[in-house]
Amino acid sequence: MPILRDAAPDALERAAAAAMWRSYGPGGMILNLDDASRDVWFVVEGVVRIQVRTPAGRELILSDINAGGVFGEIAAIDGAPRSAGATALVRSQLCALPAAAFLDCACSTPAASLALLRTVTAILRRQSKRLLERETLPVRLRVHAELLRLSRPRLARSADAGPSEERVVSPPPRQHVLAARIGARREAVSRELADLVRQGTIAKERGAIVIRQPEILRRALEAELEAEAGL
Repeated sequence: MPILRDAAPDALERAAAAAMWRSYGPGGMILNLDDASRDVWFVVEGVVRIQVRTPAGRELILSDINAGGVFGEIAAIDGAPRSAGATALVRSQLCALPAAAFLDCACSTPAASLALLRTVTAILRRQSKRLLERETLPVRLRVHAELLRLSRPRLARSADAGPSEERVVSPPPRQHVLAARIGARREAVSRELADLVRQGTIAKERGAIVIRQPEILRRALEAELEAEAGL
């Protein structure tokens, strides 16, 4: 796990002795909101979804943690109740490390401490960016931002084909999931996706959403954010 790569060997040995291994099926709840536990969780196999509920009862998806990722480090640091819940999306294997053992490792060398600081900073930056989008962007542009965030470059269809500017989202998220990721209603997301298909900006293929003109989405986002910033 990258966050503990530079920990002292003796601290890692103590952590290994304290580690607990858990398996969860699809939909299995790992942590609930306000859970008092302080364990840090490492995703060994599978995918874990981190989510919160608004006071009105709506679900917001903060992130999906893939194999090699970690969650729960904030509660281990400050000792406060969990600020989000965690659910296995697919069959997953996780390693739970008690807070004391985790901090023992994370503070065992300057390099390990720096790795922890960078991890927490990345979380703060990511959440700040998502908050800015939800507070300042209309649903249309929030859909643009999330599609770009979930996408990856599309591979050439043949050895003779040149590099493609297209990007692909695969597997495509269900509309209610996409809505939960951007803090919108499913009906609004459905309308925006239909508009993008009609304009030819994206295409729906079997098992994927293809972003045919990603630069159009990027330019629209940049223009709106610059306008909000008064640039």
